[in-house]
Amino acid sequence: MKFVLGIDGGGTSCRAALATVDGAVVGRAKSGAANIRTDLTGARANIVEAARQAFVAAGQDPELIPETPAILGLAGANVGTYRQQLEAILPFSKSRVETDAEIALEGAVGSGDGAMAILGTGTAYMARKAARSRAIGGWGFQVGDQGSGARIGRDLLEQTLLAYDGIRPGSPLTDAMLAVFRNNPEDVVEFTTNAKPGDFGGFAPKVFEHAVKGDLVANWILDKAVADVEASLGALDLADDAPLCLLGGLAPLYAPRLSARYQALLRPPLDDALGGAVQMAVRIFAGKSGAGR
Repeated sequence: MKFVLGIDGGGTSCRAALATVDGAVVGRAKSGAANIRTDLTGARANIVEAARQAFVAAGQDPELIPETPAILGLAGANVGTYRQQLEAILPFSKSRVETDAEIALEGAVGSGDGAMAILGTGTAYMARKAARSRAIGGWGFQVGDQGSGARIGRDLLEQTLLAYDGIRPGSPLTDAMLAVFRNNPEDVVEFTTNAKPGDFGGFAPKVFEHAVKGDLVANWILDKAVADVEASLGALDLADDAPLCLLGGLAPLYAPRLSARYQALLRPPLDDALGGAVQMAVRIFAGKSGAGR
């Protein structure tokens, strides 16, 4: 065995990193989406293509793929039997499919104890204590993702319509949102017909911007969102000295709004999710704990 592969796949793209058995990354590449729950066949094709391109970027022969073990952190691996189905059809010498949260945790805090919260369009949480990991959330916009950008955007549209109908007080934020839809509430409803989580999440930064200005509706939405985030962190039962890393596009916006209890635990992540997949591959397949750190 000359190399190991780390793979980070989600609903938008798939990233691959080829590394030596000491953890030194020698090639990186990117391909299409790799959510194994929504498109198992397409995800497999993009995973293999990203791996092939990583070998090429490293100046190595892709024919070595069948001799190379891989750790894959993939969206959709937390439900059903998708991970087992994929492991059976991958071309690597050994394949271990983990959730995208698992490799994000490994990248953020290393192989020891700690926790991470992904705060972006969706939300997911994971903590490791005494070598045992526990995941919370990641169930998707329809039934989960509390505190996510998508839910914040959805709540904003709801509050905008409530203000329009005179049920709740409005604010400069709800006025601005209605203006986006030509001051026509029917256009708001039409938007929601085909809107994806990312479409709702696109409005989240506007809520944070108005909250800083003291907007009542913005702060009501964010108080609710912060409470949801802290409820999830509380369920992880973190030790007082456990490092906590916030990841995702909304992480820097959430950090100053957390209570003192969680702000005291915040640490910058050691690496990203792809780095976590590489380090996990080195640790598991090459037996070198902490390689590359």
